[in-house]
Amino acid sequence: MKMPNLAFCFVFFLAISMMSITVSSAPLQVGFYKPTCPSAEVIVRKGVYKALYQNPGLGAGLIRLHFHDCFVRGCDASVLIDSTPGNPSEKESITNANSLRGFEVIDAVKAEIEAVCPETVSCADVIAFAARDSAYILGGINYAVSAGRRDGRVSHKDEPTQNNIPAPSFNLQQLQDNFGRKGLSLDDMVTLSGAHSIGRAHCAAFSNRLYSFNATNPQDPSLDPAFATILKTKCPSPTNNPNATVPLDFTTTYRLDNKYYQNLQYSRGLLTSDESLMTSASTVATVSNFARQGEVWSNKFAGAMVRMGLIDVLTGSDGEIRKNCRVIN
Repeated sequence: MKMPNLAFCFVFFLAISMMSITVSSAPLQVGFYKPTCPSAEVIVRKGVYKALYQNPGLGAGLIRLHFHDCFVRGCDASVLIDSTPGNPSEKESITNANSLRGFEVIDAVKAEIEAVCPETVSCADVIAFAARDSAYILGGINYAVSAGRRDGRVSHKDEPTQNNIPAPSFNLQQLQDNFGRKGLSLDDMVTLSGAHSIGRAHCAAFSNRLYSFNATNPQDPSLDPAFATILKTKCPSPTNNPNATVPLDFTTTYRLDNKYYQNLQYSRGLLTSDESLMTSASTVATVSNFARQGEVWSNKFAGAMVRMGLIDVLTGSDGEIRKNCRVIN
């Protein structure tokens, strides 16, 4: 796939690093590391660009990593902590195990930052920067990231499933309640769902829509029949491959764009949670607007990502700055 010119990316991001989207009074700031580690964001961008050039699928992984981090204990990099004897971490949760991707990208850029600015840049900020850079590389979506997050010291296997990470089977009310608990609106939820224009889903996350929807209809009647036929060839039942996946968006698999919303209008949303956006007049109107106006969605996605990045952050003397993102100091 064609990538933006690397030199241009660096110049552009340096230019926007002094800009800010005002969405919260959180004690974070754009350019936070300028006095202490001025090369931090450039190192992250370079590392993310290199990783996505080799495997563009990692971009979806890095955005999802930020989401799964922020929705459990806030944006504190608890999702990066490895399990220890007697304490399985969030990585082992059913929502994350064999699913989350991009850890090696975070490890690489954090190691490079530590070599020039020891114990200065938090892993939580590295995740936020990496998600932003992925959105730019895959979708041309630009926004400034306020930084100053600190890293948490706690990570528990059970917490992602304790009303934190929304399940792919959620209906609209469940999604609205889930995002509301994190201080995000219904509009934020519909907007952030557009991240499903990239990435992949395990067949197990939606196979019930193909084979066991309910007693009356084995196949979900809200799913486009032609699309269902395609999915059945990728996800046969029974399957001998529990790790089988398909793209969330078959149209522009590695492009973060508004095709997700266009797919919903044609009953081609992959997950039950995707299809749920078409069950309410208010969300249908938003989907229709985003399907027509990609730039409107892109701008709103930038703002929603900023708001998500402010959820329950640790600042000041709270938490720590991990030397290794996988291990508490």
